[in-house]
Amino acid sequence: MLPQRQEKPRARGRTMMIDGGIPTAQFVDIIESHGDLVDTVKFGWGTALVTEQLQWKIDAALRNGVEFYFGGTLFEKYVSQDRFDDWRRFVDGFGARSVEISNGTIALSNDRKADYIRRVAGDYTVYSEVGYKESERSETMRPELWVRYIRQDLDAGSDTVITEARESGKSGIARANGELRYGLIEEILESGIDIDRIMFETPTKELQTYFIRRVGPNVNVGNIAHADLVPLETLRLGLRSDTLLALDASIDPDFDDGPFDERHDLRLQGEDTHA
Repeated sequence: MLPQRQEKPRARGRTMMIDGGIPTAQFVDIIESHGDLVDTVKFGWGTALVTEQLQWKIDAALRNGVEFYFGGTLFEKYVSQDRFDDWRRFVDGFGARSVEISNGTIALSNDRKADYIRRVAGDYTVYSEVGYKESERSETMRPELWVRYIRQDLDAGSDTVITEARESGKSGIARANGELRYGLIEEILESGIDIDRIMFETPTKELQTYFIRRVGPNVNVGNIAHADLVPLETLRLGLRSDTLLALDASIDPDFDDGPFDERHDLRLQGEDTHA
């Protein structure tokens, strides 16, 4: 018996694969081999501008039922140069149905970011991002601000809010040493926000394991490397030792491994749960 997983197109349990410059033939092979495990591809940061065969990659993704969008840093680059309309023309030139709106690097308030979300929400599926690329800046951002900004983005028309962790897993919801900010995550999970509209960036096995055990096998996760697509799915299904016992306990109420909700045991002893 395995956890239930939705068929694509999924509303929950979504996986976003990041492409930071995968060679075209390899990308096509990955998507054709594992497209059933990928819901959307993010062409990371500004790689779309320097990928000569970008259209080939996009065609392969769409052919295999995988959506795509360009990283939020590309949006920020255009906005920082007062070229928002040029950004839209670039996005439309590739037929993108999804976009990412973020303020992880540039001096853009969340109020202004929400304004940009409103401007595009009627035309695209909007992913927005909360959190900063710079780890020191993110670590001083109070949990209540994270919750407020997530709500503000959703109210502005964002379909899914991504919580920053970068491709390294060492910023945003994680500390500079890669340790998760457990208290922050609890504030988000206990806020009453629809968890299916949040995507947690989990580029490392440790982060993937934590969120699958804490939230469940159908948590939305992003910044997944292509080599981790199959391993991630085995974590979701309890086919790897890291999640086997916890997910068996969630399926079988008589399984004696403690309640599924008591997954806080993953925290280190003495961890501060308020930041």
